[in-house]
Amino acid sequence: SENSPTVERLIAALCEVEGAYSLLILSAKELIAARDPHRFRPLVLGKLKRGFVVGSETCAFDLIGAEFIREIEPGEVLVIDRDGVHSFFPFPRVRPRHCIFEFIYFARPDSFIFGRSVYQVRRQLGVELAREHPADADIVVPTPDSGFPAAIGFSHQSGIPLELGIIRNHYVGRTFIEPRESIRHFGVKIKLNPVQRAIQGKRVVVVDDSIVRGTTVRKNMRMIRGAGASKVHVRISSPPIISPCFYGIDTPTHKELIAANLSVEEIRRFLRVHSLGYLSLEGLKRCVAGDEEKFCYACFTGSYPVPPPAQRMQLDFFIKEV
Repeated sequence: SENSPTVERLIAALCEVEGAYSLLILSAKELIAARDPHRFRPLVLGKLKRGFVVGSETCAFDLIGAEFIREIEPGEVLVIDRDGVHSFFPFPRVRPRHCIFEFIYFARPDSFIFGRSVYQVRRQLGVELAREHPADADIVVPTPDSGFPAAIGFSHQSGIPLELGIIRNHYVGRTFIEPRESIRHFGVKIKLNPVQRAIQGKRVVVVDDSIVRGTTVRKNMRMIRGAGASKVHVRISSPPIISPCFYGIDTPTHKELIAANLSVEEIRRFLRVHSLGYLSLEGLKRCVAGDEEKFCYACFTGSYPVPPPAQRMQLDFFIKEV
């Protein structure tokens, strides 16, 4: 009913929704936050001197001097008004399924999500990667920026020095989500540049967080070879991505995902590097030990906690509306 309180209408609407959502609704009298029962995406509550704030990551609180209080719980609807904070749990409880890719790539390393430091988990990914896929090399080079913490862990575990061999132009966004190959290609060209004096004549381990289509990594490896590296070893701090995400991230289809269509050896040849190593799913789970059953690994396994709709359903809807 249109005469019902906003929170009641929101709950009624969300009872018809399946999948991932973290919502904020602001009215003249209240702020409402809602998180899906599986808790796919981060959503956190903080406090300022004169009131409360809600954000997707704790790093936002650092910028405004807010105190982190807690995460919004799975299936919780939170109402903040002049009388304080009110919690409702109107949905059936289900097992949490946090997105593991938040730790690998999406979240900022200075955030605290799902009860853990993003930086510490990301660094541990590199430690596990070095244990599983050691390399005979002179330097470890991170792919900026998300590859840095894993590269630090890889360097620490392997004893191979870390070098800043690639510089990022911070005025360019994320290239893997660009809709056209021509745009992604141009973005790669201006996004990264090698430090030739650090790389030339060296056996290089390049640490990156993931390989999606493979085109960006291939161009990066061509750049590293062009800077004079004698050997190039690629180490990826996540397992091969074989399935698209249907929980709020615009990732490619099966057809576009390189690991869904090629073996690791075939990907190595495509990248034109001397060796390629992915972190195993077991190694990934060791980095979140104790909570490993609370995460979604669908992009690595194809096993979805919430069955996805027909792949083109959402796209067809927007095309029709336009």
